[in-house]
Order: sequence, then C-alpha cells, then structure tokens
Amino acid sequence: MMSLDGPNGPFSSLCILVFLYSYDIPLLKKPSLNSAIISNYRSVSLLPFLSKTLERAVYNQLSTHLLQNDLLDPNQSGFKAGHSTETALLAVTEALQGAKSQSLGSVLLLLDLSAAFDTVDHQILLSSLVEMGISGSALTWFKSYLTDRSYQVAWRGSLSSLHTLSTGAPQGSVLGPVLFSMYTKSLGSVISAHGFSYHCYADDTQLFLSFSPSEMQVPARISACLADISAWMSTHHLKLNLGKTELLFLPAKGSSMIDASITMECSIVSLSQSASSLGVTLDDQLCFSGHTEPAGHNRTCRFSLHNIRRIRPFLT
Repeated sequence: MMSLDGPNGPFSSLCILVFLYSYDIPLLKKPSLNSAIISNYRSVSLLPFLSKTLERAVYNQLSTHLLQNDLLDPNQSGFKAGHSTETALLAVTEALQGAKSQSLGSVLLLLDLSAAFDTVDHQILLSSLVEMGISGSALTWFKSYLTDRSYQVAWRGSLSSLHTLSTGAPQGSVLGPVLFSMYTKSLGSVISAHGFSYHCYADDTQLFLSFSPSEMQVPARISACLADISAWMSTHHLKLNLGKTELLFLPAKGSSMIDASITMECSIVSLSQSASSLGVTLDDQLCFSGHTEPAGHNRTCRFSLHNIRRIRPFLT
C-alpha cells in the first residue's frame, strides 16, 4: 500500500495497491498485414482489473493537475477529454484547406515510430513528471509504478518465461498513453523551431508546412527538421521509422510539383500521391477519393445508413 498524499503532490489523499505483473499478447497492427512477419505485431499488456481500476483513480487526479496548470500540449489530441482522432484529422485538414484557399502549397509529413511505448526511458519520464510539478509521495508512487515490472508473453495457450521490464509504458494500461504524451511533449518545440506546424494523436505525429509557390528551400527545411527530430528521438530512446514515414505534397493552384525526396540514415522518404493518417486516406488534392472509392468503405456507409433508417421511426 502506498499513500499518494504529500505537501507538494498534485494528488488528493489516496491509498492503492500497485500490480507489477502482466501478460503481453501480440496483436496484428492491421488485419490486412501478413501474420507471419513478427514486425507486423504490437505488444499489448493485459493487466488485472483491479490494477486498471486503481490506475483510473490516479489518472483522474493526474489529468486534473495537467488541465488546471495548462501542462498538456495543445496540439495533442490523444486521450484528452473532448478530443479524438476526428479532432486531430480536422485540425490538420482544415489548416491545409486554409493554406490552399490562400494559394499556398503545403507538405504533410506523417511520422512513424518503431515500438514507441516499449522504449520509454523511465528516468527521462520521471524527470518530465518533475518538470510538470509531480513531486513528493506522488513522484514516489510513479517510481514504484514504473520499476520492478515483470511480464510474460501469451501466445496460443502457451506462456513464455518471466522477464523484467526495464523500459516502456505498458500498452493497454490506463496511465500508459498519458505518460507517453508527457514524455514526448518537448518534441513540439523541436518541430516548431523549423517553422512547421504539427498535431499528434498519442504516438502518431503529423507535421505540415505551408509556403508560397516561389519557395525553393522546402526540401532543405524538411531534411533539417527530420534530422533534429531523429536526434531528439535518439536522446529519448525512441526510433523514427523513416521507411514508414510518409510525405505528401499539396500544390498551390497552378504550381509545379517539387522534388522533395529526402535521404537520411540510408532511408529515402519519397513523395506520395496519397497517405494514410489515423485510418483516413488523404490525397494531394484533399478530395478524399482514395478513402471513399474502395468498395469496402461504400458498403460500410450503406450499412450505417441502413441502420439509421431502421431506427428513424423512433427519432424526432
């Protein structure tokens, strides 16, 4: 049992028991991916129900502290009240549409991280918590929560041997996503220093830059920004997956295509005509044809409309 009250702590008095043991199960990132390729899986932690219930109590107090002191990144939509993947997509597409209406060109970069939650450094995370006013017994509780964790991998009825976790924020936990958001908050200043705007949903980060058709330094600015992002990632024990990072160019009316293929760390980030962002396919004209044309999406729309029609007699 551990008390979370303290003279400098942001939490009200609360005593909880921390469970440090979990099962990890590998789940395919997308149903369409090849199940024989290990990299297509992500690890999800299955935690005891009581542990997650107690985490929720801590999460509620932590969220209150972050909101009251304006400590959350305003460009982070992940796991924030009143925000969702829809608000993240709207923020980006509205900015791109606004630039287009002003006859500006834009580039959109969709960053991809490799096993982002699994490599979170606990000491850096605890330092981030201190910077945001977490101290006293509250900080001691988080140290206890992060350290001495162990896990087993469950697969088709079999269990691996027990292993100790020295890094990471548990995927599938209540606190994991908000801790990751606090861990990566300083990335925003790195992006903004290069004149890029950005919006995040958990570990999905979208960078965008609007410019006049006469701008000639766009590829150089993209390269410089990606280099600093990669350096920040290295110091925070995260890995930028350049092979899966996507680059979309949205030209201003009448302007020509730019040559913005970026070579970095033996990987090439090339221009694409379309890119997938938070489950929505964006194209270089922002007409969403790549998202609406596939037959599967049309069937889904018709199915939803059919269900709405069935309940229509019961609605005002």
